[in-house]
Amino acid sequence: MAQFDVHRNTGKHRDDIPYVVLVQSSLYDGYRRRVVVPLVRKSALGSINNPRFNPRFKIENVQVVLHPLEIVSIPNEQLGEFVESLNQEGNRILDALDELLTRAWG
Repeated sequence: MAQFDVHRNTGKHRDDIPYVVLVQSSLYDGYRRRVVVPLVRKSALGSINNPRFNPRFKIENVQVVLHPLEIVSIPNEQLGEFVESLNQEGNRILDALDELLTRAWG
């Protein structure tokens, strides 16, 4: 398992969220859990107001959108089958997480 690997979602919402992307640093591979962000079917979402926060990807010919607000930690054994790597898109994924965690005060 590597950072930015895409895995099948084995959870109950897998119809709308077919994949998750691993965002956890390899520094923490010794732990029994992995931090992932859902990749939601574009068709299941409304309009995307901030493409930096919700970048789009195509996985197995499925248009998906990164959904950082649904970030979660799951046990390793619940991580589904590896599908592909989004390593080349790592900066876009980290930009979305930066957007989520920024200290902007409204």
